[in-house]
Amino acid sequence: MRITARATTVALLPALLFAAVGCSSTDTPATGKAPAPSGSAASAAPGTGASAGASAAAASGAPAAPKTGGTKLERASLEQGDLPGYQISSQSNPNAPHGQPQADKKACQPLADAMGDKPDPAARESVNRGIGSQRQVGLAVAATVSSYTESDAKRLVSRLKQAIAACGGGFSATVEKQTGSYKDVKAAPYKTGGDESVSWTTTAVAGGASAQVHLVVVRQGGTVVRLTALNVAAAGQKAQVPQEVADKQLEKVKRAG
Repeated sequence: MRITARATTVALLPALLFAAVGCSSTDTPATGKAPAPSGSAASAAPGTGASAGASAAAASGAPAAPKTGGTKLERASLEQGDLPGYQISSQSNPNAPHGQPQADKKACQPLADAMGDKPDPAARESVNRGIGSQRQVGLAVAATVSSYTESDAKRLVSRLKQAIAACGGGFSATVEKQTGSYKDVKAAPYKTGGDESVSWTTTAVAGGASAQVHLVVVRQGGTVVRLTALNVAAAGQKAQVPQEVADKQLEKVKRAG
């Protein structure tokens, strides 16, 4: 199955979702390593996707060795081998739109920020990952871990909750001259182990195509995790950030200190 009209909608979501699409591609090399994303979303083939070798490596259950170098956020971010049944990539597609989306309504800007690969300007540093499920056909998750002062991190979660309440009727956002709309913004229950969190669903619409999207933002001290999920094989179906992805990401954040 190939992505066709839905590619336009996916293009208005985080660029790391393209990496996640690549992770579930049938072109995944049999090395157990996350593949480089394909040249365009339209050429990515979501599915159970990985070759037998990659599937066996991901299903082995052997966690990746903990990182000892790099920044705190790099050590806190997911790596290939952390999650059995998932392919994880740190590469984004150069053809995907990058940057901070600009909302047409000021009250909705925090929600637009959560959609981009660059969060709000208060973030000091961010590390992105694309996650593709080998168990659920087409499920793609973008994960971003960002550092803030603790007061800014608390303010971010508060602003998101206010924006969800104010923007239920929807809003539009533009990034790199591409504009999409987000309608039916609704708070959604979701359990996490962080200090506080907020979760919501929305429908992304662009180019006559639409996609159901689920987002979760979790604060742990001054670290903020953003998780965005959709099903690129069946964009009209409800998607949810897998609990094991959120739990593992928070576990790594806490372990990194």
